[in-house]
Amino acid sequence: MTTDQKQLVKATVPVLREHGVLLTTHFYSRMFRHNPELKHVFNMGNQQNNKQQTALAMAVLAYAEHIDDPSVLLPVVNNIGHKHTSLDIRPEHYAIVGRHLIASIQEVLGDAATPELLEAWSVAYQQLATLMSGHEQKLYEEQTAKKGGWAGWRPFLVKQKVKESNEITSFYLYPSDGGPVADFRPGQYISLRLFLPELNLLQPRQYSISCAPNGEYYRISVKRESGSTHPDGMISNRLHDHIREGDLVDLSAPAGVFVLKDNKAAPKIFISGGVGQTPLLAMLEELITQKSKEHTMPITWIHGCRNEAVHAFKDRLAEISNTYDHVSQHIFYDDPVSEGASHYHGWVELAKIKEDIIQAHAEYYICGPSPFIAKHYDFLVENGVPKTAIHFEEFGPASLQLN
Repeated sequence: MTTDQKQLVKATVPVLREHGVLLTTHFYSRMFRHNPELKHVFNMGNQQNNKQQTALAMAVLAYAEHIDDPSVLLPVVNNIGHKHTSLDIRPEHYAIVGRHLIASIQEVLGDAATPELLEAWSVAYQQLATLMSGHEQKLYEEQTAKKGGWAGWRPFLVKQKVKESNEITSFYLYPSDGGPVADFRPGQYISLRLFLPELNLLQPRQYSISCAPNGEYYRISVKRESGSTHPDGMISNRLHDHIREGDLVDLSAPAGVFVLKDNKAAPKIFISGGVGQTPLLAMLEELITQKSKEHTMPITWIHGCRNEAVHAFKDRLAEISNTYDHVSQHIFYDDPVSEGASHYHGWVELAKIKEDIIQAHAEYYICGPSPFIAKHYDFLVENGVPKTAIHFEEFGPASLQLN
């Protein structure tokens, strides 16, 4: 890009800050109108709740702000790249997106979209698309190089369907070809694709893998969304109501950057709300399967949900904490069925267990709804925990800007 083109892109930053979501909403509407086949690629649930429009607006704004040195965005590029490979996004999709994004800038800005500005954004987008698709190609190559690895969609057999609570059911997924499955880093997710008759669309939905790597199967643990007409809820509920043992589903290879770090000597603090415990459970199971003494640093499990009836893996966690002396747990129930010394009444409040969780050199992993993550992140920072020691993941497109 020329210096003048970079200045033109940076000049749009105030407009993007104020009207970015308006632009991206127009963009998605335009793209799906002209290329309806992409409705099978994109998660339409994230269109209904505006998360995707907001996430894209934030990404476009960040790119415009850092157009002089896009390399500072590499962590964001990596995160988005993992999302894209899990949805089988390819270079040809970038060409379609670019065409509609430039047209949307012209249509939304009107007379302010001069030929020079549109040319500057065309060059900027091509630069970004080259960066993104190049990174994603490397991720695809890494996936296929693994034993049992693949790229794109692969059919898996539902061999077991296990009820974990009144709301959450686990699905044990084995390759239909009988081959091995690629290992993954605990905390990662897979995309699962189903046909939704209600929408007449194939729809992808990302689910955290809830077990440690084993080379044979993946386990996902899915919450039923009562009365939901939201596409995400439709996929989860279809798994509950219509997918039986012996059925086939399409999966993409494991992806994601919210993973268990390699610092084996650091105490681990896991903080989850509701079904947010699933990626953390994979991390915990991985830690307790490692036999060496260097993996016996304290592990603290903190979980909150409505009550015992919806508390998935309750018995499994009790078994782990009873078997391994270095594992302890703190459970919070909003509305406990009965009183007991084994849990706290109310939402998760880290202040109640501050002495147990504020530990030197500890690593913190948080997963749950966005307000849940923000609340506990702020508490940890206020109590002296370095931001670099706090790792979190929100389900769906990223909206939190904490680190």
